[in-house]
Amino acid sequence: MTTATATQPPGEVSHQEANHIRRWWILVVLGLAQLMVILDNTIVNIALPTAQHALRFSNADRQWVVTGYSLAFGSLLLLGGRIGDFIGRKRALLIGLIGFACASALGGASVNFAMLVIARSVQGAFGALLAPSVLALLTTTFTIPAERGKAFAIYGGIAGAGGAIGLLLGGILTSYASWRWTLFVNLAFAAVATVGALLWLKNDKAADRDPLDMPGLLLVTGGLFGLVYGLSHAETTAWSNPYTIGFLVLGVVLLAAFAYLETRTTFPLLPPRVVRNRTRGGSMLAMLFASIGIFGVFLFLTYYLQGTLGFSPVKTGVAFLPMVAALAGMAQVSNRVLLPKIGPKIIVPIGLLMDAVAMYLLHLVGLHNSYVSHVFPCLILLGLGFGLSLAPSFSTGTLGLQPHDAGVGSATLNTSQQVGGSIGTALLNTLAAGAATAYLVGRVASPANLRTAALHSYTTAFLWSSIIFVAGAVIAGLVFERGTLKALAGSPGGAAEPVLARP
Repeated sequence: MTTATATQPPGEVSHQEANHIRRWWILVVLGLAQLMVILDNTIVNIALPTAQHALRFSNADRQWVVTGYSLAFGSLLLLGGRIGDFIGRKRALLIGLIGFACASALGGASVNFAMLVIARSVQGAFGALLAPSVLALLTTTFTIPAERGKAFAIYGGIAGAGGAIGLLLGGILTSYASWRWTLFVNLAFAAVATVGALLWLKNDKAADRDPLDMPGLLLVTGGLFGLVYGLSHAETTAWSNPYTIGFLVLGVVLLAAFAYLETRTTFPLLPPRVVRNRTRGGSMLAMLFASIGIFGVFLFLTYYLQGTLGFSPVKTGVAFLPMVAALAGMAQVSNRVLLPKIGPKIIVPIGLLMDAVAMYLLHLVGLHNSYVSHVFPCLILLGLGFGLSLAPSFSTGTLGLQPHDAGVGSATLNTSQQVGGSIGTALLNTLAAGAATAYLVGRVASPANLRTAALHSYTTAFLWSSIIFVAGAVIAGLVFERGTLKALAGSPGGAAEPVLARP
């Protein structure tokens, strides 16, 4: 018979005990839901050229298929976390799964560009409800430290490897079925996860019924929208473009106003205690920098493998599998063995530095290097680095959160990941394009020079990714507190979570 701490409300004990008994089945459900959201960031990218040809839209319009998803997802995450706290995480999860599946079906059946963009935007909106609920449920279901480490290692492995799995699945579906199946496949993920949630998750009561902070909601939604849109606009135009500058400035101003308001309002959308804790704050910063740098891997290494080495989309996806395997293995070691004993202050920065070394080595590749000798070792090192940095950051990013803060805390961690991805896409694309243009100055635009210019753009992105990882490692090392996981869980700024005893 499981017992709960005396501090738990009676209603909370009931659903937490039930979820605890079924915890490993619940992890399967949450893992599927998380995989669906994460791989959608890359699976559609592989299919874009084929979709563009089928629906006859321009190169300028093509970006909106990606941007529509990012804008809705990134700007609505905190609202999604708050809704989950208000209506219960199981309900939020089910609504998110069903809504995401319906939007995917709409996108797969698109007959024109507008229909596809609307579907992708709706996908992003339901993803913003789904993602915080998944992480909040994981946080409140796995409370025994040893089991929590194992669960978060699996979750972190899925989150880190989802992009690579998306590349592989996208390549297979586009090559052997249709670009539409990169969207239809979500129906299978959502159906299995929905059935599992109905079977194994017990209805939970609302964790927080405080009045909704409408001024804060408007400020943070507008701020995140401005930031993500400005970064997307920079990618397709220039950093000096007036609209780019205007939206970025607007986003920063609104987010600064939001941060100030949250310290003054009675019922804040994002309670300052969630981010003031150095362990959680360090995790969010590590997630931000890791997400910026990881786009140098998935985006430009894909370009290099296909454009320079001549890999097919399917072969490119298979080429990333060693990184996935290394990440999954190291995530288990870091979360179950290293993190409980020495805490995140040492292992997260080391992981980011390993990623920095791997990206620096990748920037040395040439036109005629082989995958086995030059790319494969770097992918293994990247996987090990992500296993040491990303997986522990998911665990410590929600460490010590009380149930009523779990939704918004999870949403904040997801926001760090999403904003980091947007920054990485815009920044690295701009730097890469500038490097290619600079290389061609004074040279004839021959096929050989164009190939070399493209390579120069990729290696420039790899080098900047390496620098970003180093910056992330330094900042994480300074922000994280020293101590074991158990000590940090009860540190000031975040009381430890209620713990269920073993049956």
